[in-house]
Amino acid sequence: MRYAYAITSALLLGGTAVTLAVQPSATSAQTAQNEPGAINASAPRMGAPMSFADMVAKLQPAVVNISTKQRITAANTPNPFAGTPFEQFFNNQQGGGGRPREGSSLGSGFLISADGYVVTNNHVIAPGAPNATVESVTVTLADQKEYEARVVGRDAASDLAVLKIEGRNLPFVRFGNSQQARVGDWVIAIGNPFGLGGSVTAGIISAVNRVTGNPGQQAAFDRFIQTDASINRGNSGGPMFDMQGNVIGINSQILSPTGGNVGIGLAIPAEQAKPIVDTLMKGKTPTRGYLGVGLQAIDEDLAAALGVDRNKGELIRSVEPGQPAAAAGIRQGDVVTRVNNQEVTPQNNLSFIVSNTPPGTRIPVEVLRDGRRQTLTVTVGTRPSDEDLAGGFQMDEEGQAGPDAMIKPQENAPAGVTVQPLTPVIARTLGFEASTRGVVVAATDPNSDAATKGLRRGVVIMSVNRTPVTTAADFAAQIAAARRANRPSVLLYVMVPRAPVGTYIAIDID
Repeated sequence: MRYAYAITSALLLGGTAVTLAVQPSATSAQTAQNEPGAINASAPRMGAPMSFADMVAKLQPAVVNISTKQRITAANTPNPFAGTPFEQFFNNQQGGGGRPREGSSLGSGFLISADGYVVTNNHVIAPGAPNATVESVTVTLADQKEYEARVVGRDAASDLAVLKIEGRNLPFVRFGNSQQARVGDWVIAIGNPFGLGGSVTAGIISAVNRVTGNPGQQAAFDRFIQTDASINRGNSGGPMFDMQGNVIGINSQILSPTGGNVGIGLAIPAEQAKPIVDTLMKGKTPTRGYLGVGLQAIDEDLAAALGVDRNKGELIRSVEPGQPAAAAGIRQGDVVTRVNNQEVTPQNNLSFIVSNTPPGTRIPVEVLRDGRRQTLTVTVGTRPSDEDLAGGFQMDEEGQAGPDAMIKPQENAPAGVTVQPLTPVIARTLGFEASTRGVVVAATDPNSDAATKGLRRGVVIMSVNRTPVTTAADFAAQIAAARRANRPSVLLYVMVPRAPVGTYIAIDID
């Protein structure tokens, strides 16, 4: 390893880059990739620097530090000793609640215009907890001048936001063409890791079109540029530059078992970011296509059972009534193989294709049903917000579906339990796999046996009397059937957030 580092240092100091040119052998149809004489060092590509210093001197003034001030309202903590002689002791320690406290966040961004438009990640300026509010956003330039920033627009799905500061003749940079980025190209990341101020790191592009989400669910918008340039907390929102000084990515995430850099940094490609940034600058909300289906990746076992190639196409797990897919005749159990004349693969899945299709567009969807291929025409709808998809389900500051997120139980709720469908967004919010099926408890009557047995908001009910339930109507129907059979109770199979396995409980229904 020491020898490898020495070679790298020499290449940097000498201003050279190595290009691998594989030459086919004239004597053999098949040769090793590293056949002697097949690989030669060639002259560096145009723009390979002896030092990054001159480039950084030009670019760094346009990179900014972004900080927020937040006010966090502590949720009232229920007194577990209410009605007992110990009630006053709990109140003395906890105060029955908490006083508001201040919070903050730090991140990076960059100016894209001389009059003060700034691009960053949405999570840099977002509240750090459901009960937090952002009171102010401050942008600090490289010369330490501070500006109060106004949030022009934000988009949680792409994790992008646009701010505006009041200024003239400010230093700024332009977006480049990320489609020309190649694995192995040099890149530079500039940002404010750990709040240290302007920091520069260099590396190469490790991968392009990197997908990190769950197939069919979180993979709708995440096609990242991966780099080994050091990116840490606080780099979020900062720019990734190519060797011509063009912004080809926005540093957004890291993959790390420790929370620090391990050589896997992820940037949103400019080709995806710029159209969204342009929309946000106009004060508009980005729109995305939507079909209204639940998807499941096709693994080896499913491929064998369905008689299809592995990782070719996606399985329709569910179809939402009244949405475009249902209107077009797409059914549960269909295998979607092509969408809008594009093959469906793990890297180019249905969610990604559809989300990047303008709403209102009529597109062909090829499905495999009962061994036969057929093509359906779908009119793409508009994707609802994550909040709408989640049905307003929220978590409290401690990551629990707790008292501050409680809603009142419905009157005459079956067995005193108010439920709602478990959407993929709610499932992920609760820490379950997006494919988990069932209903989620929204509220319970505190006087019910269900509440006594520990059934609370956030618990997922997967079956009632061993019958799967996925809607509130399913749940009510099973309770009603038990009453008609004169049963005093029902058997529920439930899963609790952050619990490793499910469990059966019986609750009285009278």
